[in-house]
Amino acid sequence: MATKNKYLTNGVHITPSAVTVGDKVKISYDGLLAKSGASEVYARIGFGNRWEDAQEFRMSKTTTGFETTIPVTKPVPLNICFKDNAENWDNNSGMNYTFDVT
Repeated sequence: MATKNKYLTNGVHITPSAVTVGDKVKISYDGLLAKSGASEVYARIGFGNRWEDAQEFRMSKTTTGFETTIPVTKPVPLNICFKDNAENWDNNSGMNYTFDVT
């Protein structure tokens, strides 16, 4: 399955759609938290099944939702979930948003 459109219905989009180690990836989010009126959204990222190198990035508010740019540092799947400043989470119903890395 192409990751490009994999989570668009949930309001999650990454650019470029083919993620490679060393890339800077733009994450755009207009999902559940954005639609619920969150004033701040953070992207929590990690790599592989154990969320290696887990980090949190504050996303910038845009006219269409939120966005941030993150570094891709490992050749294992990139996991993303989102939280707002009230600790509400969007983790794709516990499945997270996962993108293959080459």
